[in-house]
Amino acid sequence: MSARERILARIGKSLSGSTPAEIDAYLAAHPRGPAPTQLDNLVAHFKERAMQLSSDIIEIADRTTIPAHLARYLAERSLPPRGVCWPAFASLPWGAANLEIAARPANSQDLVGITGAFCAIAETGTLMTLSGPETPPSNSLLPETHIAIMETRRIIGSMEDAWDLLRDEYTVPPRAVNFISGPSRTADIEQTVTLGAHGPYRVLVFLVSG
Repeated sequence: MSARERILARIGKSLSGSTPAEIDAYLAAHPRGPAPTQLDNLVAHFKERAMQLSSDIIEIADRTTIPAHLARYLAERSLPPRGVCWPAFASLPWGAANLEIAARPANSQDLVGITGAFCAIAETGTLMTLSGPETPPSNSLLPETHIAIMETRRIIGSMEDAWDLLRDEYTVPPRAVNFISGPSRTADIEQTVTLGAHGPYRVLVFLVSG
């Protein structure tokens, strides 16, 4: 038996016979550990931490202005004016900004991927996304440029708050939960930080307050 099998066997044995109500009661009886300091301004703190992680931030009040802002962003970086988006953003006026945006999951040929996020974590500058038919994770993982559309009302304080929000809003958890903290990076080679090693080279977050 492998180490993995032994660990899972011990977990299964400890849960044997437990009902969902008993498991919920056990979790309720074990409160959180030490919590981080309460943040006064979640939006400002998220912006600061996200920018420290090399994310770009654009604040807007009206999401219909996103295509025009994105067109300028892509042009300034000599990036192609085309990409893919989650279905929720298909109705934005992409064509008016001379952008070609298809509402579908990304493939290896797509260079720009547009997504939303379940929430954002101010403490770490992290986006939390959930997988699903309408929220394909490939749009944030495969393209070299990831564009995230985030409503400021969905910015919460800590990682613990994010999991609490997920439990409150989802009876059944999604198949995958992804945490995105700026562009992909690694320092495996000679301890030199390299962006885009395992995912996007750049991340742009639109913070929508309206």
